[in-house]
Amino acid sequence: MNIEKQLQEDHTIKLIVEIDPEKMEQFKKRAATKLASRSKIPGFRPGKAPYDVVVRTFGEGAVTEQAIDLIIDLEYANILKEADVNPGGAGSLESVDSLTPPKFTFRVPLAPEIDLGDYKSVRMDYEWKGVEEKDIEAAIEEMRQMYATTENVDRAVEVGDYVSLDVKSETPELNRTGFATFVRKEDRDTEWPYNGFAKELVGLKGGESKTIKHKFPETWEVAELKDKDVEIEVTIKTVRSVILPDLDDAFAKQVGAGDTIDALKEAVKKDVESRSQGEYDDKYFVELIEKVKEGATIKYHEHTIEHEGEHVLSDLSNRLSQQGMDLETYFKVRETTREKFVEEEVKPVAVKRLERGLVLDELVRKENIQLDNEALDAEYNNAVNNLVMQGVDFNKVRGGKKGQKQLSEAIAMDAANRVMTRKALDMLKAIATGNYKPAEEAKAEEAPAEDAQEEAAE
Repeated sequence: MNIEKQLQEDHTIKLIVEIDPEKMEQFKKRAATKLASRSKIPGFRPGKAPYDVVVRTFGEGAVTEQAIDLIIDLEYANILKEADVNPGGAGSLESVDSLTPPKFTFRVPLAPEIDLGDYKSVRMDYEWKGVEEKDIEAAIEEMRQMYATTENVDRAVEVGDYVSLDVKSETPELNRTGFATFVRKEDRDTEWPYNGFAKELVGLKGGESKTIKHKFPETWEVAELKDKDVEIEVTIKTVRSVILPDLDDAFAKQVGAGDTIDALKEAVKKDVESRSQGEYDDKYFVELIEKVKEGATIKYHEHTIEHEGEHVLSDLSNRLSQQGMDLETYFKVRETTREKFVEEEVKPVAVKRLERGLVLDELVRKENIQLDNEALDAEYNNAVNNLVMQGVDFNKVRGGKKGQKQLSEAIAMDAANRVMTRKALDMLKAIATGNYKPAEEAKAEEAPAEDAQEEAAE
């Protein structure tokens, strides 16, 4: 078998393959047997007709076509191996160049390739400073709101009240009966029908009405309200005052954060710090990976992006199903089509996910980052505990022991991916902040400490 390789600009490769004539004849005979076994030829049992009889019955072209199919099925993997090609997807037979000698051209998408360049010179300060006392106090107040009670009051609406009201408008999307809202001190983008609406109710008593005028921006996500001036008539039904629980040991026990108020504050502080650092890390590592990509060379075929896009759509579909919605309904709500949505929103996300994964995978390879059992066990156990808290009963998994094993393997794989991603990001952060140490050096520094611990234990 003679193979000529031609690299293409779209990150595919053409393989011009010349098959030995003798081998081609063998495939034609196998093809004839296959054709004969699927059809009745008078005077012969299925698959037992001589080659020349099969050729006269079906024609030389049909036999040759079947032989080519067999070559693709049986020899394609050998062709890739002999050509030393790492495919990124299924290849295709582009043309039959000749039959004497047998010569075929295959086009194969290549696996993604990445060269990180001088990634060790990338610098980016890590500037998370922790949280302030006011952030902890705000989180505790939010927790008190969750455990608060309410009572009807005969007075005007104040900030901090729950209000039940009717909403009327010529725009049907804004009509509500018995709508309940909370008058927050701070603004929130998630407030209905727009940010700051509830504060418009301050000063109104039960039974009183008010007409509110508002203009929605052109960028509003609800199509019927984009760039629209509306008049909203609100009528207060009830005003409920919020009674917050005392901030004491009893409250700490009620929320399950310890036996004392100090324990509650410490738990809240850790949670606020964790969320704050998590939000900072998300932005930090996105920007840091973009910096690494600036000096990297990344190549991949369009097929790879399409494949990653399928994962993005699948993730979206799973999230929507939890809200009782499917993709087609979602496209209608967004006033778009699948094709447009994929091109404008899925593809950019797929590109970022793919390139981010390539950067981290290559960093793991170049720095020889290894999983450690302790971190993997902790991540696995944490994932299992979260599932149990969500109501998953491992003894009732569909498929019995086989299903339990498959679920366990899936959890372990996911845990391993998360641990390895964290290790890669930690390495990237060490490089960017000037604290990089090669794996061998770091291991050598750890060895004396481990020896000392062993001696102390002895």
